[in-house]
Amino acid sequence: MNTRQFSIGCGLVVASLAVTVGFAADATASSRDKAFFETVSGNWKGPGEIVAGKYKGTKFTCNLFGEPASGKSAGIKLDGTCRVGVFSQPMSAVISQVGNSYKGKFLDGADGKGLDIVSGTVNGDKVVVGINRQKLNGAMIARIDGDNAMNVTISVKVEDRMVPVIGLTLNRDLDAIAVGSIKQ
Repeated sequence: MNTRQFSIGCGLVVASLAVTVGFAADATASSRDKAFFETVSGNWKGPGEIVAGKYKGTKFTCNLFGEPASGKSAGIKLDGTCRVGVFSQPMSAVISQVGNSYKGKFLDGADGKGLDIVSGTVNGDKVVVGINRQKLNGAMIARIDGDNAMNVTISVKVEDRMVPVIGLTLNRDLDAIAVGSIKQ
């Protein structure tokens, strides 16, 4: 797998996590959006696999940290890495509230080496978002499972149908949570 394709593939994963963390019910529910960001922020890690295409069967792992936007606006910033064997790729994503919607980008967006987040909806514990990079159009579906797990599927549009290409299972990194001291 070449570095550029690994970067785009892992970028889809990071963007999907950023969008999962970044979208909530609607713009009028700003306080619920902000609460959602705070709930799913923190350290996440887990394995993923490319499930279709030339690199089908390629396994990778990601370590990501999400931090909610400061102030009154809803949003999130993600940083971390995804790794295939000895190859590691830095990852970053930003999701920001813009009017009644959210916009975002992975790395430097579709104009550079990343991708754009162009749409999205949340329904309960599931988010579906539109992703775009030049001629690539697709969607990401992420489902929060309890407080400490998230399942992500990324699909791309091929002719008239959506084809799943990446699957990822992230778990909250409970070892990274700081614990206060205990006085005796």
